[in-house]
Amino acid sequence: MSTQIQISPTPLNIQSCIDWIMSPESGGIDVFIGTVRNATKGKRVIRLEFEAYEPMAIAEMEKIIKQAAAQWPIQKALIHHRTGVLEVGEVPVIIAVSAAHRAAAFDACRYIIDTLKQTVPIWKKEIFEDGEVWVAAHP
Repeated sequence: MSTQIQISPTPLNIQSCIDWIMSPESGGIDVFIGTVRNATKGKRVIRLEFEAYEPMAIAEMEKIIKQAAAQWPIQKALIHHRTGVLEVGEVPVIIAVSAAHRAAAFDACRYIIDTLKQTVPIWKKEIFEDGEVWVAAHP
C-alpha cells in the first residue's frame, strides 16, 4: 500500500491529489474535500485558522491509515491538511483512498476523516463577525 501525508501552510492541490491516487488496479476511488463554510451554528464565519503539532499529527495520520488498511483492502491512501488562515471556500483537508472495489474506498475514506477529526492534534479557530473561538477540528 502507498501513502501520502502532508501538512502545509500553502493551498492544497485537489487535482494533484486525484492524480496521485489514481491507479490501473483501482476500481474505486473516494475523495473527501473539506471546505470552509460560511456559517457555523447560525453564526456567519469570516475565516478559519488552523494550527497543528506536526510531528504528532503526521504520526497519528500514519496510524489512522494503517488502521484503515487493516480493516479494508485499500491500495493507496492520502491525507493532506492545511494550516494557517483560510477564507470561506478554501480547502483545509483532502482525504483520498483507492481500492479494487468502491465499498472499501468509501468506508476507508469515511473512517480516515472521522478518526482524523477525533484524534489528530490539529486545532481550528473560528472567526465570526462578533468574536472568535478555538475548537477541535471536529464538530
